[in-house]
Amino acid sequence: MHPAASVILFTVSSGMGYGLLALLAVLGSLGMLPPDPGLGLAGLGTALALITTGLLASTFHLGHPERAWRALSQWRTSWLSREGVLAIAGYPPALLFAGGWVLAGRTDGAFALAGWLTALLAVMTVCCTAMIYASLKPIPQWRNHWVMPGYLAMALATGAVWLALLAGVFGVGRGPANAIAVLGLGLAALVKLAYWQHIDTAAPIATAAAATGLGKLGQARLLERPNTQENYLQKEMGFRVARKHADRLRRLVLIGGFGLPLLLVLPASFLSGAVSVWLLALALASTAIGALVERWLFFAQAKHTVTLYYGAATV
Repeated sequence: MHPAASVILFTVSSGMGYGLLALLAVLGSLGMLPPDPGLGLAGLGTALALITTGLLASTFHLGHPERAWRALSQWRTSWLSREGVLAIAGYPPALLFAGGWVLAGRTDGAFALAGWLTALLAVMTVCCTAMIYASLKPIPQWRNHWVMPGYLAMALATGAVWLALLAGVFGVGRGPANAIAVLGLGLAALVKLAYWQHIDTAAPIATAAAATGLGKLGQARLLERPNTQENYLQKEMGFRVARKHADRLRRLVLIGGFGLPLLLVLPASFLSGAVSVWLLALALASTAIGALVERWLFFAQAKHTVTLYYGAATV
């Protein structure tokens, strides 16, 4: 599949924002983070800004962005519509929780309930984003049980590194934030390895013979291209990345997206002041780059069954 920049930005930015928002809501409601006004304003403001940026970026991939609101009416059958409905529904409790934290200095009582609801809606929204792709039967790299854990794990890892940086800047809750960052990065690395192992070893779901209905006549193969120039389907559905390049990019994700941030967060947990903050800032930058590459690969390595009609032997 052709990796659209708007969709990559959308999934990475919104996932990062929802991960940070859910962690702040849960830890704040449990009293594991003190209701420091500065941390609340910066953290919740950053989370909502990332979410809003991602949601706005998603509309740029549409042919008519001005009609995006119509998708909300299809929530009974469309995961994209459900995602939009839940994303909008998440703003009121998030703002209520933020008001309690920043203005009243409280994250208990009704504000805690708003926090739990915020976290729940954040997780559900990320699940809907994952299901937009996991529900597509013609793309085996997406139609598997590792896609949703992958989206959730990446949201947790990127959000946790953001939280660790903010906790370091404001000097509160550094212990829990750094511990969650380490666990999140480790979990995301394991899930991505499992996902890549799955798509590399899974049996093909269709062949050219099955797609053309010529299976009984022997091994079907393409004699001539159906067209002389690339068409829309080939550009969007037939995008291919060389195996050697994919392997290099996977190593970049593992090292730059997970390994290096882990090596930076661990010493930052035992340091304080500007040194710790700089280490966490570098960890966040490395994680963000790794997340962008990971999401680019997620789309680039996806093969649509329509490519069987344009020369692909199996999908």
